[in-house]
Amino acid sequence: MITGVEEWGRLSDGTVVHRWTLERAGTRARILTYGGIVQSVERPDRDGAVAGVVLGFDGVAGYEERPEPYFGALVGRYANRIRDGVFPLDGRTYRLARNGGPHSLHGGERGFDKRVWEAREADGGVRLSRVSPDGEEGFPGRLEVSATYSLDGDGALRIAYEAVTDAPTVVNLTNHTYWDLGGAPELRVAASRFTPLDGTGAPTGELAPVEGTRLDFRSSRPAGTGIDHNFVLDAPGGAEPVAELYAPATGRVVTVWTTEPGLQVYAPDHLGGVALETQHFPDSPNRPEFPSTVLRPGEVFASETRYGFGVR
Repeated sequence: MITGVEEWGRLSDGTVVHRWTLERAGTRARILTYGGIVQSVERPDRDGAVAGVVLGFDGVAGYEERPEPYFGALVGRYANRIRDGVFPLDGRTYRLARNGGPHSLHGGERGFDKRVWEAREADGGVRLSRVSPDGEEGFPGRLEVSATYSLDGDGALRIAYEAVTDAPTVVNLTNHTYWDLGGAPELRVAASRFTPLDGTGAPTGELAPVEGTRLDFRSSRPAGTGIDHNFVLDAPGGAEPVAELYAPATGRVVTVWTTEPGLQVYAPDHLGGVALETQHFPDSPNRPEFPSTVLRPGEVFASETRYGFGVR
């Protein structure tokens, strides 16, 4: 349930940013209207000590001045990479900003993570919405998009996305929260395959087995660092957990359910957190063999991810 709404600061251009606080079943989560950012999540450890479990900043300026890590952000219109910033759709070629090396990354130079969203109470949580105009960051179609953040009965954080368009386009939305549960974590991912990368960070198109590689997390083991890969989930759809992050030092656990077919695990060397980004595969607009990210008029893009919390 919503326990507070406050003016949390202003961007450099004077735009007001609000922070919504949700509390239920031992979870306190704070969501910003800037970038749809999950600014904080607080949970107890095995001894009952409550602390924050996500990485972020204490003020708006931090997010505006250091956008690159995408701390907690709602990412779109297309999460992850599109090779060379180019994709074909219905006989036309669309060109995007190359803001991730030679590729388009996370929606371009000013993606959804750098926009202020409208907010209202919905489903016991907060519904953020905006209209992405035709041509924004090079993407076709006027996209009406929303993300609803809520806490369910056991305190899990639920994010439900919806979008409709007036012209054919591509859509791939995710949340870029970095989880820091206290101490070096162990990771389990229910994925027998992954999408290998070429030397530029874009997928080769292959669906390769994780067996025998450092990406075999089918059984829980230390997460390590230096990971930035998309896993092909064995059983997407939301019925079964697809990933679990566990910190032996504190006992905290994050469990992930999603309707998405992929999970990008990003564990950089320099930040100390692990991002579990539920999404479609990178570069799908250029890979017809991958699950499609095309959205057409009359269709509804709908996606849901839940982050459950516990201790052991």
